[in-house]
Amino acid sequence: MTAKFILLALATAALTVISILAVADHGYFGIFSFHLQATAGMQVLLDLVIVCTLAMVWMWQDAQRQGRNPWPFIVLTVLGGSFGPLLYLLTGLLQGRAGEPSPA
Repeated sequence: MTAKFILLALATAALTVISILAVADHGYFGIFSFHLQATAGMQVLLDLVIVCTLAMVWMWQDAQRQGRNPWPFIVLTVLGGSFGPLLYLLTGLLQGRAGEPSPA
């Protein structure tokens, strides 16, 4: 296992644990409503939307170059945020495709 895979797996595991706790405490929609109570939370939510949108564009383009199906990861990104890009990168590493640019 490479260091990149281990770091991605640890990040995914940490996100999974905190997400389970957050959903258990506040519910799925409660996570979002929490951010709408103050401008600071709205800024964080908007930032997450922008970053996830950029990640979905990148996944779409990278998947086309590599012959992968991006749709499961795009749907997961819409529904679960960073889980989509993290799992896209993890599965790419497992398949020997690290999400790095293909040779021209």
